[in-house]
Amino acid sequence: MHASMMSMPLSISSIIEHADRSHGSTQVVSRRFQGHVDRMDYRTLHARARRLARALQDLGIGAGDRVATLAWNGSRHLELYFAVSGCGAVLHTINPRLHPEQIAWIAKQAQDVALFFDVGLGALATSVQASMPGLSRFVAMCATDELPVDGPAGQLCYEDLLDASDETFHWPTVDENQASSLCFTSGTTGDPKGVLYSHRSTVLHALACALPDALNLSARDTIAPIVPMFHVNAWGLPYAAPMVGARLVLPGSRLDGASLYELFESESVTVSAGVPTVWQGILAHMEEQGLHFSKLRRAIIGGSACPPSLRERLEDRHGVQVTHAWGMTELSPLGTVASLKAHHLGLDQAARRKLEAKQGRSIYPLQMKITAEDGRELAWDGRSSGELWVKGPWVVDRYFPSEPAAREGWFATGDIATIDEDGFMQITDRTKDLIKSGGEWISSILLEHIAMSHPDIAAAACIGVAHPKWDERPLLIVACRQGRVASREDLLAFFAGKVARWQCPDDVVFVDTLPTGATGKVQKMRLREHYRDHRWPEP
Repeated sequence: MHASMMSMPLSISSIIEHADRSHGSTQVVSRRFQGHVDRMDYRTLHARARRLARALQDLGIGAGDRVATLAWNGSRHLELYFAVSGCGAVLHTINPRLHPEQIAWIAKQAQDVALFFDVGLGALATSVQASMPGLSRFVAMCATDELPVDGPAGQLCYEDLLDASDETFHWPTVDENQASSLCFTSGTTGDPKGVLYSHRSTVLHALACALPDALNLSARDTIAPIVPMFHVNAWGLPYAAPMVGARLVLPGSRLDGASLYELFESESVTVSAGVPTVWQGILAHMEEQGLHFSKLRRAIIGGSACPPSLRERLEDRHGVQVTHAWGMTELSPLGTVASLKAHHLGLDQAARRKLEAKQGRSIYPLQMKITAEDGRELAWDGRSSGELWVKGPWVVDRYFPSEPAAREGWFATGDIATIDEDGFMQITDRTKDLIKSGGEWISSILLEHIAMSHPDIAAAACIGVAHPKWDERPLLIVACRQGRVASREDLLAFFAGKVARWQCPDDVVFVDTLPTGATGKVQKMRLREHYRDHRWPEP
């Protein structure tokens, strides 16, 4: 027997329509490349997105065509989020921090038909044009008098396209399973892989993000996504914010600690989201200047594990609640959030912090399991450790265009994890980052967190390096905080009593900075290559 309920497709255009009708006067604040702040509301943004969708049609862009962006977090980029997907095309956000050859490679893989770029990225767009002579539509996201002199030949002006268009465009009805956007993985273990999201997966993901035990978003929030809009759709916040009617503050390209702090204060930001390295930059600026947050109440931290020392600085010194989240490009990206249950509220601070340091509980309807090497599913007892698998309506089934990604309905994340009785998942390492010493596994993440709790250490990475007796041993690579100095002996002694003696690093290398990729993650592959012939000290 069929139900008698309406069948309304879940479409991305319905999000901005809802924001217009129910939250039309709510502001979207955007800092431009030149430094000034632009303001509009959701009603205006919706009107401009419809004009842009009409302009895309006039450019000959049709259903399923991939439209690329090289852009920071700004209102024009947000308009593209809705205009491209809403008219039936596919939004392909590209990381402008990548090398030009990598960008051209990704654009070729996606078969992009147009490229929209921020005004400060004209030279980068020109290099893409040189590598892709068949890509003829280049649009500078600016006004006529701001067209970059180093932009590609034949570049069009974004605002001119909108001025030549009108608001009579009506969003077409799209199949909710139709492709809406395309993101490529960071490619830390090989070539980047494309993940093609649907309207349905995107809307469901945004709904889940807003749940109280997820990112807990509402119309009472002012949200500033530091996580870039080219990085897995800014963790879904450009969709979730208009969905709930939150005020949105987009920081543009200036992501240094001083610029972000000033923006947070001037715009009364209450919630922000970003990777640990960005938060550390903000705190370093604040602590150097003796500053405090006046409005910020919650910091969402993901991309890599949140160091305990970072949580302590945010919560204890600045009164900012940390929400620890985990996800992947293949998960749209949100998978788990470390939100406490009712019976955890009576725990002392140390016990709560131990729970909150985990990656957290899965968000319905995403499912998780951990398996042993022989494929057996392991118990949720907080001790059994195995490979983490996930499934759900916003989890990848196959990579673009047709490479299988899932097996028997589950996606193998490549993470090694435990899950406790309350469903709190904790990643102990990536399969490729585990260190095998004398037949026993050592977690590089655990050693990194201990190192970063040392008062003199700003950043740490731990890798396994070949050892003549033990197969591999942990080598710790650290960068000290500005103005601080630590010794090898002091740092190695710092591990005493925190882990078993055989798990402690055997040596320490001090560097000025750790190599990071375009998404802010430490590039351990580069470190393993650089230190593969490391000479261990004499016992």
